[in-house]
Amino acid sequence: MQVSVETTSGLERRLTVGIPAAQVDQEVNKRLQQASKTVRINGFRQGKVPMSVVKKRFGAGVRQEVLGDAINRSYYEAVTQEKLRPAGQPSIEPKQMDAGKDVEFVATIEVYPDVELNGVEGVAVEKLSAEITDADVEDMIDTLRKSQAKWIDAEQAAADGDQVVIDFTGTKDGEAFEGGSAENQNLVLGSGQMIEGFESGLVGVKAGEERVLSLTFPEDYQAEELRGAAVEFAVTVKAVQVQELPEVDDEFFKIFGVAEGGEEQFRKEVRENMENEKDKAAKNSLKTQVFDALVAANELEVPKALVASEINALRNQMAQQYGQLSEKLDLSTIFPDSMFEEQAKKRTHLGLLVSEVVTKESLKADKDRVKAMIEGLAATYEDPQSVVNYYFGNEQLLAGVEAAVLEEQVVEKLVESAAVTEKTVPYKELIGQQKGAVA
Repeated sequence: MQVSVETTSGLERRLTVGIPAAQVDQEVNKRLQQASKTVRINGFRQGKVPMSVVKKRFGAGVRQEVLGDAINRSYYEAVTQEKLRPAGQPSIEPKQMDAGKDVEFVATIEVYPDVELNGVEGVAVEKLSAEITDADVEDMIDTLRKSQAKWIDAEQAAADGDQVVIDFTGTKDGEAFEGGSAENQNLVLGSGQMIEGFESGLVGVKAGEERVLSLTFPEDYQAEELRGAAVEFAVTVKAVQVQELPEVDDEFFKIFGVAEGGEEQFRKEVRENMENEKDKAAKNSLKTQVFDALVAANELEVPKALVASEINALRNQMAQQYGQLSEKLDLSTIFPDSMFEEQAKKRTHLGLLVSEVVTKESLKADKDRVKAMIEGLAATYEDPQSVVNYYFGNEQLLAGVEAAVLEEQVVEKLVESAAVTEKTVPYKELIGQQKGAVA
């Protein structure tokens, strides 16, 4: 087998591979000989069909099978011989396939980049912590009450935080535009659900009132035809509603799994959950800082194939919120690649660097930490041990936990060389940082 490798651009490589004709012909003859023992052709007894007849009837098909197998096998032998690390599947282009001549094909691939890893030595990172105050607990209980609140009709004028039930029609240059109309739409004023000016334009409305809002779409709006466009929304207010919060009583506690112990037990569990969230937020903050520093210290060309795969993963993740409906949607149109490209490039870039740290430091997922993480995940279930057993019996789930543990170990290894300072911040600030972060 002859192989030549050409660097066409960046990470792209072009392999020209030659396979001796004799090798292909030998395999074709071997398969035809095997076939001649079992084929049934009218006028001949099984196993007695002349080879000339077998070749005439089956030769072309067998040769195609052999060529496919030979190209596939030779491709993998070629990348191994040339010590290449393909990122994604190859593009195969046959060049010479005629019988009696050496076979030649071209495989175009992307390869993983060579990484000369720069660490984060001396990079300043903050290790955040927070004290949970009684006021923080009260705020959390208020949040939980709002999550269970009911909306009731009111005669008063709508204010920020109230909900309005509306019909609206949007027009551009006097013509209705796609996606600009709705009926019986619930909208909480001040929620930021609509474009700027829509919600504030409805402050003060009452049930039965009609308003026309003259607005402008932002320049970076998702729909290209509406970017920066001047539009009007004709709005009919069908109801103004205010929140009715539930009482803090035993019925309320049961909603959150507290059947005994009353308010004291409820507050205890709320605080414990907040402590857990605080610890997670602190870890995520440190991880984000360290990983951002790692990416900044290591410029890298990332394979397009890996970015494309990451884009598809992000798109499918977003589509999950649509449930079975997503199966009927053209996801690539609704969620174009451009929506995820920047995030996908960053995640791919980071993934390559983290993998390099794992290799360089010879890291393996700590078994005790894997077990502890699984037990922590199982603790919220009625039968924790069955959940633990399920995780250890499912290779895919177990691999996911091992990857999470390994990621934690990478962060710890990088933090060892960073310049770490400790800082205490309010609970809301620490939690808020993570809500605004993008993985």
